[in-house]
Parts: sequence; C-alpha cells; structure tokens
Amino acid sequence: MPNSQTLISNLKKFFAERNFTRAVIGLSGGVDSSLALALAVHALGSENIFGLILPQKNVSSSKSKILAKKVAKKFGVRTFEFEISKVINSLKFPWEVNELAEMNLAPRVRMIALFHFANSKNALVLGTSNRSEILLGYGTKFGDFAADVEVLGNLWKTEVFALAKKLKVPREIVARTPTAELLPNQTDESELGANYKKLDTILRKLEANNFGLPKNSTEFEKEILARVFTNRHKIEPLQFL
Repeated sequence: MPNSQTLISNLKKFFAERNFTRAVIGLSGGVDSSLALALAVHALGSENIFGLILPQKNVSSSKSKILAKKVAKKFGVRTFEFEISKVINSLKFPWEVNELAEMNLAPRVRMIALFHFANSKNALVLGTSNRSEILLGYGTKFGDFAADVEVLGNLWKTEVFALAKKLKVPREIVARTPTAELLPNQTDESELGANYKKLDTILRKLEANNFGLPKNSTEFEKEILARVFTNRHKIEPLQFL
C-alpha cells in the first residue's frame, strides 16, 4: 500500500508546481471522498479545502449528507450544499433517452458544480476515483471521472479502506456499503458482481499478466477483463486523429 506521507507529499508538490493553493472536492459520505479529503487537508491545510455536498432528491440518502457533513467537520473543512435535481429536471432533450443516459446526468451535473466552484475560488478539483474503479470503468466519463487530479488513482479499493482507517476517517463511513447512489438502493457489489476484495484480487492478477487472460481463467475473470477493455475509453486522454 502506498505510504500516506508519500501521497500527501505528491499532492502538495502537484499544487505547488501549478501555483494553486486551494482545492474543492465533492463529498458523498463515502470512504473514497472522505479519504481524499483527509489527504488534501494534510497536504494543503483545512483552510484551503472546500467540500461540496451535492445530493439528488429521492436518490441520495439522508445518511449520505449526514456523513459528508460529519467528515467535513472532523477535518475542519467548510462545506457548501447544492441540491441538483432542479438542474437535472430542467434538461428536456429532444431525443429518446435511456436509463443509463439519465443516470449519468447526476455525476455530470455535480462536475459542473465542482468546476464552477473551482473557477470561482481559483481552486483545483480533486477526483475521488480509486484504481479499482478506474480500471473497471466504474464511473461516468466527464462526470466523476473528470478532475484536475485523482488523489486515489494509485490505490486499490481495498487499500482505500485500510488507509482510511489509518487516517481516522469516521468508522461508520469506512464500514458503509459502497454505492454510486445513482439509483435508490444501488450498491457497487450488486452492479459489479462481487465485493472489492474479490475484484481487487482479479484485477491484480490481470494486471500482472499485462491484461491478457491467465491460464484456467474463470468465466467471471473473463467478464472482468471484458469490462476493463470495454470501458477503457472512459479514462483515455483526448484522442487526436
């Protein structure tokens, strides 16, 4: 697991090289955004970090907001809250939409808010996606995968849990069932087909094999590899032809 001091030092260096001192982060009440917040506070100071709480009516749970405020208070970070449903409901497109497109509106509206805040306060946007999510493509392109820097980008999800405990993120956040909260009662495990301990084991195995299929691969391992390749476009840099 990467050393927390190394992550903090690298984040501090990233900001110094770009002549920025302030950062904004979307707080969901989950372990990823909470750990990213803790690292940012250690790197830049709580007075330079802002947390945005961006719930969606009838989708985000009240517990998410409570935990987001709790972790912000613990690390001394000022928060702003903006309910995003009115923005989403105002978007009336003249074409037929499907459930996936509708689900992805929320993270994209949140990213509009985060970058708008960043522009207003001369800050950079901190991403909260971990290495497991990034490889699986478990996120929204130009939504939660949009950021100036991915603070947890080199951490497997299982490492996120361990480091969050070390940096004293509230226990109830660390123990909480991971969810993207794009639908009511949604969980990562139900969508991905396994818990992160199993997924990280498979992803590490695939990575060690240069993302080729190891011998005697299970059907689920093949499904995970297919997901990695199918979603690769979400994290590739802009393509120029």
